[in-house]
Amino acid sequence: MGGSKKGSMGDVSAKSASSGVKMKKELSLMDGVAIIVGVIIGAGIFVSPKGVLLNSGSVGASVLIWIASGVLSMIGALCYAELGTMIPKSGGDYAYISEAFGPLPAFLFLWVALFILVPTGNAITAITFAQNILSPIWGSNCEVPVAAVVLLAAATTCLLTIINCYNVKLVTRVQDFFAVTKLFAVVIIVLAGVYYLCVGHVEHFVKPMEGTYWKPGNIALAFYSGLFSYSGWNYLNFVTEELKDPYKNLPKAICISMPIVTVVYVVTNIAYFVVLSKNEILESPAVAVTFGDKVLGSFSFVMPFFVACATFGSLNGAIFASSRLFFVGARSGHLPRAIALIDVKRLTPVPSLVFMCLITLVLICVKDIDVLIILVSFAEALFILISICGLLYMRKTKAHLNRPIKVNLVFPVIFLVNCTFLICCSWVDKPVVIASGVGLILLGIPVYFVTIHWKNKPDWMLRSFNSFNNGCSKLFMCVVAEDESFYQ
Repeated sequence: MGGSKKGSMGDVSAKSASSGVKMKKELSLMDGVAIIVGVIIGAGIFVSPKGVLLNSGSVGASVLIWIASGVLSMIGALCYAELGTMIPKSGGDYAYISEAFGPLPAFLFLWVALFILVPTGNAITAITFAQNILSPIWGSNCEVPVAAVVLLAAATTCLLTIINCYNVKLVTRVQDFFAVTKLFAVVIIVLAGVYYLCVGHVEHFVKPMEGTYWKPGNIALAFYSGLFSYSGWNYLNFVTEELKDPYKNLPKAICISMPIVTVVYVVTNIAYFVVLSKNEILESPAVAVTFGDKVLGSFSFVMPFFVACATFGSLNGAIFASSRLFFVGARSGHLPRAIALIDVKRLTPVPSLVFMCLITLVLICVKDIDVLIILVSFAEALFILISICGLLYMRKTKAHLNRPIKVNLVFPVIFLVNCTFLICCSWVDKPVVIASGVGLILLGIPVYFVTIHWKNKPDWMLRSFNSFNNGCSKLFMCVVAEDESFYQ
């Protein structure tokens, strides 16, 4: 898909190599923690409790799902710590799947991430941000116009893309600030819940397991909602190349951030259930906002503001991390070479950021978000399962690789079993949606063979690839990144 490297683009590549144009290692341990916490604690904790409760059926089961989702995410993150230190390349799952199983499975992950995983998640977060910013302006009795939500969500996506194009340090400062801000929202929720407990409001916990749905399909869908809220625990693996001392800081960042997120999520959900009844949660479009309306009185406007801050920070972190995934894929020849270009002054992957922004803007206009969430959760679970299989496979086939961290074999096996359960059960409960996801994945196979595997492409195709790549290089003032031991 990258086309030929000859011609002016090849000259640009040679110049960049001689001048040392590449992304810098600017992310500290605390920046890594802020990225993980900032990406995970976004729209999910303020909206997803409804989905968990809807599919689990009871307060007690919901709390157990949140705990289990946190533990499962922690196990997955530890497995990815081994993968990330064994293969210290940016790109996360793409790099690991490529190393374990070769280019075709890696391309299929990139294909799905490009059109479903990343832009859909970003679109959902941007829409949630816009709804929470605009709802106090329109008032509780008026519905915010769809056009206003779409326009603000699109403008926010463009603004954060510009910030990410401008400077990495500015991105991390924005991330650090909003990571702290969103924790204030959680503190308000928790303190209100503690107050309600102290004055004797325990009625919602009298029969905590009453009404629980025990069908595997319901359990799987409840986990999907919970795990969707925890999604982002692997995003730091996308930017390993920009992390200072990744062998130490990657596992440390994971071990610091994941327990924090799990405790925050469980305590926050308990606070929700102390204050709100099952019906109030199920009827709420945004649980945190309904919570604020009930406990904060005239100050209820602060909750939409804090939710907006949380989603803004989450979107910023997701744009930063996921753009590196497409950058690495293009650098490996699985996307147009233009996406592997770096701004010569700011050393940021501008074309990758712009390309991802355009796809996100298209998905912001899609109305049926719930179906997209199920599709995203299925695809993510499938490729995480493949990555964990790669971890086990490489322990046998590539035992010589340096492993600064080597998790107990029980952890990847547990994670593998859980991912398999979720995938199989979701297929039974939502066959049409899952079949659509499988069809989209399989569609990537002919695309791979035509654009990548086919070596003797006609001249007109090579010329069009080179024209596109060179045009982007001139438009964005970018060159191909230096690719040497820095990436190994």
